[in-house]
Amino acid sequence: MLPGSAVIPLLSFMLLLLSASLCGLAASGHFPAEHRAPALRTDAGRVILFGSLALCVLCLLGGVALIWRTVPWYAAVIGGGAMLLAAPLLLQPFPDSFVNGRGALLAFSGLSLLTSAALFCARGAGL
Repeated sequence: MLPGSAVIPLLSFMLLLLSASLCGLAASGHFPAEHRAPALRTDAGRVILFGSLALCVLCLLGGVALIWRTVPWYAAVIGGGAMLLAAPLLLQPFPDSFVNGRGALLAFSGLSLLTSAALFCARGAGL
């Protein structure tokens, strides 16, 4: 049985993993470099591409560290696996212009940052 104190951190972690997965899927369409959108071939585009991936990885590592003692491992594995499986299905309805440009990278990495910040604040508040 999942303890009641683990529900909010688990849901926050699931949202964090979902946003990081969506960012990774959106970024995967830009590799190899010759398939990259023209907006992401510039120096600023490369910073956005690799910076968003690095930000998502850091947020995800921080999220794992924050839930480590609160959420049982089996709940994190099941919830995280569900988010990994749902990510491709949730990315499909977005328009190609959004997914293939800078918008998806910025939006999903920003969502990862906001979710990890919320998880940090919830942990500090004792939730």
